[in-house]
Amino acid sequence: MGGCAGSRRRLSDSEGEETVPEPRLPLLDHQGAHWKNAVGFWLLGLCNNFSYVVMLSAAHDILSHERTSGNQSHVDPGPAPIPHNSSSRFDCNSVSTAAVLLADILPTLVIKLLAPLGLHLLPYSPRVLVSGICAAGSFVLVAFSHSVGTSLCGVVLASISSGLGEVTFLSLTAFYPRAVISWWSSGTGGAGLLGALSYLGLTQAGLSPQQTLLSMLGIPALLLASYFLLLTSPEAQDPGGEEEAESSARQPLIRTEAPELKPGSSSSLSLRERWTVFKVWMMAGFELLFFRNTSLSHAQQYRWYQMLYQAGVFASRSSLRCCHIRFTWALALLQCLNLAFLLADVWFGFLPSIYFVFLIILYEGLLGGAAYVNTFHNIALETSDEHREFAMAATCISDTLGISLSGLLALPLHDFLCQLS
Repeated sequence: MGGCAGSRRRLSDSEGEETVPEPRLPLLDHQGAHWKNAVGFWLLGLCNNFSYVVMLSAAHDILSHERTSGNQSHVDPGPAPIPHNSSSRFDCNSVSTAAVLLADILPTLVIKLLAPLGLHLLPYSPRVLVSGICAAGSFVLVAFSHSVGTSLCGVVLASISSGLGEVTFLSLTAFYPRAVISWWSSGTGGAGLLGALSYLGLTQAGLSPQQTLLSMLGIPALLLASYFLLLTSPEAQDPGGEEEAESSARQPLIRTEAPELKPGSSSSLSLRERWTVFKVWMMAGFELLFFRNTSLSHAQQYRWYQMLYQAGVFASRSSLRCCHIRFTWALALLQCLNLAFLLADVWFGFLPSIYFVFLIILYEGLLGGAAYVNTFHNIALETSDEHREFAMAATCISDTLGISLSGLLALPLHDFLCQLS
């Protein structure tokens, strides 16, 4: 582990400090380094997205915000929730869960838009430290919050953590073998599944949302340990990689020339932005898919929706070695059809059972995860080595912009549907 700790120094030391060159790993240890980096990037993806997913899973609880003695968030174990809006058949909160989505994504969008202008002044290690501290702060702030406004501030901290971490770690993949992109994507999918499943399972087991959030404080610590102790130096895979990574940590992400694509390649950023709008618009509307003929309360139904969606995402984000999809526009088209179908069900209520919605949401997660991992994989294949770091960071911006637009569209849609009798 000492060599791993030393490898972090090449990303955090100032330009004026001299660093002692580290010995190259023996050729026999190459396989071990490969697996350390694979596990490291998987854990980074898991920990980086964990707080983001948990805040989405807790969105209904944050907005309901019923408090009992001792500042313990109330979890209704019964099957019959008390409607927040008795005039509507949707059992609406006064504020859409899209508000939590926006608090969970707009700070990320700001970070990714400003990153090309000044993030290069900050080496990788301080960025990771800030990301970990913000993630821990988000759990604590939401857990001890007495108001929706304070809870949303905690969600903003989770967004800062996730956004800063994503643009940092995806840029870092440019200095490792391309296979780490698949591991990172699988880890982010695992964050969705484990984050949603852990929140669902712990609250179903009787823990309050406060206790559940505080139990997750080990995740930010695992993120820091994965980065500082597990990843090896890029030098082990790419001669000169250590100097290149340290220099790149201080290089502007925006350059005067456009990213160069390899012959026969095409840009998929606009396509990625389009499918993201439809994907997350559906996620923001999950709370309106409410079934009264079930033993699950409204809050429990919402948590199950989130868990099933994230399960689909995890499965498809981990499928790159088995299935590579070149034309991601087809996934966007299928998601548009899903959106139309579920909106029709919200309006007309023709699905007889919540289990049909469970299957559709699981399918939607499969589409969304496949689009994510194949988009980044295509960029890694089609972009030149010189511009790959920039391309990865730029793709993050289009993804986040799509999510932000979906949240803005979901707010008026929620208010309109909740006014229906």
